[in-house]
Amino acid sequence: MLSERGTLEADLTVTKLPDGAGGAPGGFMVVATDTAHRHVEALLQRGIEREAPKGFAIVTDVTGAYAQINLQGPKSRQLLSALTSCDVSDSAFPFRSARYIDIGCARLLATRITYVGELGFELFVPVEAAAHVYETIVSTAEAGDHGLVHAGLKALGSLRMEKGYRDYGHDMDNLDTLLEAGLGFTADFEKPGGFVGMEPTLAQKASDGPTRRLVQVALEDPEPLMYHGEVIYRDGVIVGDVRAASYGHTLGCAVGLAMVDQGTAEPLPAKWVSSGNWEVDVAGKRYPARASLRPMFDPKNEKIKS
Repeated sequence: MLSERGTLEADLTVTKLPDGAGGAPGGFMVVATDTAHRHVEALLQRGIEREAPKGFAIVTDVTGAYAQINLQGPKSRQLLSALTSCDVSDSAFPFRSARYIDIGCARLLATRITYVGELGFELFVPVEAAAHVYETIVSTAEAGDHGLVHAGLKALGSLRMEKGYRDYGHDMDNLDTLLEAGLGFTADFEKPGGFVGMEPTLAQKASDGPTRRLVQVALEDPEPLMYHGEVIYRDGVIVGDVRAASYGHTLGCAVGLAMVDQGTAEPLPAKWVSSGNWEVDVAGKRYPARASLRPMFDPKNEKIKS
């Protein structure tokens, strides 16, 4: 979601819901970060008021009505298949789609999406059925070879960092543009009527891109850790700092996201990122590093689309 200036207002997921009973239109579900909860609701309300002459829409906060349970990892489909009577194969339930499914005695919304870089599903469960669904998942997993492991936010932070997934308020904020954050692929520039912030985004795109870019940075040495605020050097010159980082257990090193600037008014080319001698200052010592505009883990998205 952008401002009129083309800068980021919020990072959210919009899901087109399956049709309801009798073929009634399902509408949309918007999921925002907890820190932007009321901000996003207000933006949607203002947008509806602004566009009122063109149609009718309402926005309702249903946060308290649902619990979210994530099944993520290479065996997530295997486990979900054992839990539901619905077909959750790749052909029936493709990436970035949503389905109503049954688990135990509950009917819930499942979306095939991930924030960890693996095959996965997010389950939106009515709160009155949350404990039942959770217990059903655990008991089914324990009865079969599904390898279920409980994971928390620290694990999530590490996995999403390896994949280069952004987090609004940490890696990017309302001073960054869509293209600077590397999220240009989310924009539909052919959308009828356009979208808020489209004109400045198109202008930046037409100028061969932004002068600074959010990149993934990984240390060559597996020992030092990064957190945030570490200064980044390219060919001995300071070009930015780490906005957020974690230890990447799959990559075998500390990995983070950083906004870098080559220090000129010229657009920052991809070859500038892939070349040069990169270093990160960790606790007063510079460590060799590598930078990339593409995810260092599964850059072709083969795992999440498997």
